[in-house]
Amino acid sequence: MTVPTLLSTSGLKQDFVDRLLAEAANFTEVLSRPIPVVPALRGTTVAMMFFENSTRTRISFELAARRLSAEVVSFTAPTSSVTKGESLRDTAETLAHMGANALVVRHAAAGVPEAMSRWVNLPVINAGDGRHEHPTQALIDLFTVSRHIPKVSGLRLTIVGDIENSRVARSNIWLFSGLGAQVTLVAPGTLLPAAVDSWPVRTTGDLDSILPETDVLMLLRIQRERGAGARLPSMREFQMRFGIDERRAALLPDGALILHPGPMNRDIEISPAVARRDNVLVGEQVANGVAVRMAVLYMLLAGGDDD
Repeated sequence: MTVPTLLSTSGLKQDFVDRLLAEAANFTEVLSRPIPVVPALRGTTVAMMFFENSTRTRISFELAARRLSAEVVSFTAPTSSVTKGESLRDTAETLAHMGANALVVRHAAAGVPEAMSRWVNLPVINAGDGRHEHPTQALIDLFTVSRHIPKVSGLRLTIVGDIENSRVARSNIWLFSGLGAQVTLVAPGTLLPAAVDSWPVRTTGDLDSILPETDVLMLLRIQRERGAGARLPSMREFQMRFGIDERRAALLPDGALILHPGPMNRDIEISPAVARRDNVLVGEQVANGVAVRMAVLYMLLAGGDDD
């Protein structure tokens, strides 16, 4: 039997996505209980291999594993033998030999989780690799949207900001377009990838014109740590052209949702006043992260799914 992995949202089958959303809904109910723990993964060990800093992803994965009664091993690169020259392969194999049952991997280089899935015979979950993908965040975004807008086919998703450096954008593009949504990217030309013409999206630099045709607006921060700031004349100009203030928020149709994977930079991609609106679902995204990641861990470790 093929060991299941979650490395990308590209090619995910509808039945897998439907089942995952259903499992996430079940775990949302579990998390509302006075004791929000189930024994589904008792006796298993999940290794967190984070080579990049993280708050939401790492903590929600750790909470998800513990809510399923799994043991959690937290690997931290600066305090590991990686600083002594140990290779990524040896590190992954060491954790496998120690009895880890799954690896949750975040790395600054694209392709590292996929490589680890070849090196060890364990489920590997991509928790973000370079500019490549962040599949669990896209599944969280889909689950959050589905709680308000059940039908994804035909939904109009607009993604605004630093597309070039965003693994979240890529995973959402593949996931939502694969389920029949219409995806539009809005960004300065300097923050659009060279390959964007081959993606299942349309692009524009005119945010105001696309907002009235938007059901879900996804905002992305400028990733200055990846050099995005150097591609802009100024943050002030970006805010004026692509930031969501109250005037622009009023252009959205009634019932439109606003998402942000975090961390938010207020007064750049979103104004503080808009961030407080009821249709801004950032808090829901964070809360749903635990339930969705519980569903991912459960399906890969106990669900018998080999998709």
